[in-house]
Amino acid sequence: MTNFSDIFKKSFLEGFNGGDITIARILVTLAVTAVLAAYIFIVYYTATKKTFYNKSFNISLALIAVITAAIILAMQSNLVISLGMVGALSIVRFRTAIKDPMDLVFLFWSISIGIICGANMYTIAFLASLVITIGLFLLELTPVGKAASLLVVSADKPEAEKAVLEAVGQFSRVCSVKSRNLSDKGLNLIVECKPGDGTELIKKVKEIEGVFGVSLMAHDGEVTV
Repeated sequence: MTNFSDIFKKSFLEGFNGGDITIARILVTLAVTAVLAAYIFIVYYTATKKTFYNKSFNISLALIAVITAAIILAMQSNLVISLGMVGALSIVRFRTAIKDPMDLVFLFWSISIGIICGANMYTIAFLASLVITIGLFLLELTPVGKAASLLVVSADKPEAEKAVLEAVGQFSRVCSVKSRNLSDKGLNLIVECKPGDGTELIKKVKEIEGVFGVSLMAHDGEVTV
């Protein structure tokens, strides 16, 4: 006599018999994933603002999507394979640190596309990619505060610091000492500021008695509001 447990086991195992995983479906899934992976490759190339473009990471994004889709197809075809892959992937440890948060976004995007396409949900993959792209470029246009600059001053006496800060205050509403180094050669001072006219600020500071070196540098750190 067949009970509910037997019916459930039979139904569950039939879901992994691989009967619906045909060559045509595999080719279509990998082709659609490859197209979306190429799309991610182009978007990353266009949107990245790094000083040095990381081509190898971009190539990895495209390949990860295709590999993930292949894994999902394999896991659907056979219960034993799916359990084996879960066990194998659970012991994998990635040591590469993600330096830019946007790289993490693209990485999850690529993995998600592979999973969604592997599950035969192509419409969701296309719509999700479209929404992510629109959101990415719209948020990129969002105005942010002006990044602060770093004023590096070298003086032969520590008394020059007060005059330097007063001069910076005339050209910038932001004036914060980030580093102060006093040695036998004199004072080295680093001040965070947001001057309206950097050239005039440098000239003003250079005229201060005791100051023999001034430089103004931009940096890509946090924005001071």
